[in-house]
Amino acid sequence: MATFRTGDGTEIFYKDWGPRAAQPIVFHHGWPLSADDWDNQMMFFLSHGYRVIAHDRRGHGRSAQTDGGGDMDTYAADMVALADALDLRNAVHIGHSAGGGEVARYVARAKPGRVTRMVLISAVTPLMIHSESNAGGLPKEVFDGFRASLVTNRAQFYRDIPAGPFFGFNRTGAKASEGIVQNWWRQAMMGSIKGQYDCIKAMSETDFTQDLKSIGQPTLILHAGDDQIVPVANSSVAAKLVRDASLKVYPGLPHGMCTTHPDIVNPDLLAFVKG
Repeated sequence: MATFRTGDGTEIFYKDWGPRAAQPIVFHHGWPLSADDWDNQMMFFLSHGYRVIAHDRRGHGRSAQTDGGGDMDTYAADMVALADALDLRNAVHIGHSAGGGEVARYVARAKPGRVTRMVLISAVTPLMIHSESNAGGLPKEVFDGFRASLVTNRAQFYRDIPAGPFFGFNRTGAKASEGIVQNWWRQAMMGSIKGQYDCIKAMSETDFTQDLKSIGQPTLILHAGDDQIVPVANSSVAAKLVRDASLKVYPGLPHGMCTTHPDIVNPDLLAFVKG
């Protein structure tokens, strides 16, 4: 397995496929998954001649199960370390859900020349939790419930999410895929309960407003129209904060649309990358 060590000695797993001279596409996974969540997109872009890279966030997947560092500043710093280790230049960074927050924080702090474009997909940006400045956010009790369910019975909690709201399999007439559900469960159970517990706070309470305002790279913001995890309004606000952003909403698609509908999402990603 390919791994590298961050400044604090944490071992991070990553995949790096394709021609080293090709433009890199870097994928950032959502909570509580791993780089494997991007299998379809990585194979798609690989077939189009790109270099594709994805890492397991610390505390997730095959990366080290640290007892600290479960915050967006550390996640972004880990990405800085990976970009330095692989000397990534003019990369396109694509983040889904919590991974979108990681992308926003990283791109806002990336060294000149490292990033050329950014994509946020059903992302937690700019802020998930309800506050005085974010009246449309979700109550803290929602995330407290996540944490309680995680500690009480992680295995069952991680079975219920993909079988229900994540992929929209709870909608009337939806055709559920047991393989997709089990693959989600497999990825989630690979990670650390402590790291995943901490990530709930990171993805729900981190305010990315200033990050988004500071980003000047062309940005594509995609959101699932029937997203039951992250409110569509998040992306509407984010699109207004980034200087050069375009927004597209897919009516009826679920939060996990990159898995359920890659035939729809992938061509739009490719068109933007080629842009």
